[in-house]
Amino acid sequence: MSNTFNRPIRVLVAKVGLDGHDRGARIIATSLRDAGMEVIYTGLRQTPEMVVNTALQEDVDAIGISILSGAHMTVFPRIIKLIKEKQMDDVLLTGGGIIPNDDMLALKQLGVGELFPPGTNTQDIVAYITTWVHEHRNF
Repeated sequence: MSNTFNRPIRVLVAKVGLDGHDRGARIIATSLRDAGMEVIYTGLRQTPEMVVNTALQEDVDAIGISILSGAHMTVFPRIIKLIKEKQMDDVLLTGGGIIPNDDMLALKQLGVGELFPPGTNTQDIVAYITTWVHEHRNF
């Protein structure tokens, strides 16, 4: 999906907590880059504070959290709180990993965007981020 903005869409991809499995995050980061987005990959063992501070410094349009550790009901709400505190309400928070459907619904009600389970077609993720940014960000 092409980007008609005067700069590439900027996406921060992060792994929060002690989860050391980053294959999915790296695949997503590469897919977003191949779609023309600028990707900042923070690597493993980030805290919510580190993620939000990096997102602010890098002026990203979206934050993608990869989580497999089961801490999603702690991590996502903390990031949402920090985003609000930093007045970054026009930044998409999305992600994926092992998240039960009921928890996905609860997180969406808190303000998290789409959450993608393992096996999601990467083009669906690219399309979602691109569409969201087109609809919510001012360039």
